[in-house]
Amino acid sequence: MLDREGYRPNVGIVLVNSHNQVFWGKRIREHSWQFPQGGIKKGETPEQAMYRELHEEVGLMPEHVKILGRTRDWLRYDVPKHWVRREWRTTYRGQKQIWYLLRLVGRDSDVSLRATEHPEFDAWRWNDYWIPLDSVIEFKRTVYEQALTELARHLFLHPADRRPMWRSSSAEDGACP
Repeated sequence: MLDREGYRPNVGIVLVNSHNQVFWGKRIREHSWQFPQGGIKKGETPEQAMYRELHEEVGLMPEHVKILGRTRDWLRYDVPKHWVRREWRTTYRGQKQIWYLLRLVGRDSDVSLRATEHPEFDAWRWNDYWIPLDSVIEFKRTVYEQALTELARHLFLHPADRRPMWRSSSAEDGACP
């Protein structure tokens, strides 16, 4: 299901623990790490898709999390042409996402990467809030920064904590990032 501009509707999930560290999943049989995310099926709301993806990818149920916030609008990223299947290259541009910020109210042991027959991740860890910007694949980096920046207001009282660490120091001293 693509919109008129060639973007697939999708949800992204930033799951935090009690220390405001984020859940970071390693894609199965790859060396890439990312937040849980997935497509919105026809007839699903973004929130319904978020809970489905949360269970499929992380094994958590609604009672294991609390919604802290979500992005106001769709955030978009283009997928490089060489990553797109040949038959989709004329119509598919990338993803448009609504991002959710969730607090884990359950335990780490509630996480199950094998909750479904088709797991997305084969490992996971907790990271500092801004770390994913340094290690996510380049074409997703801007959307990750936009999502984390918008959602940070739900976690951090001090405005300086609401900016990526590598951006806040360079902006103050006039250096380029």
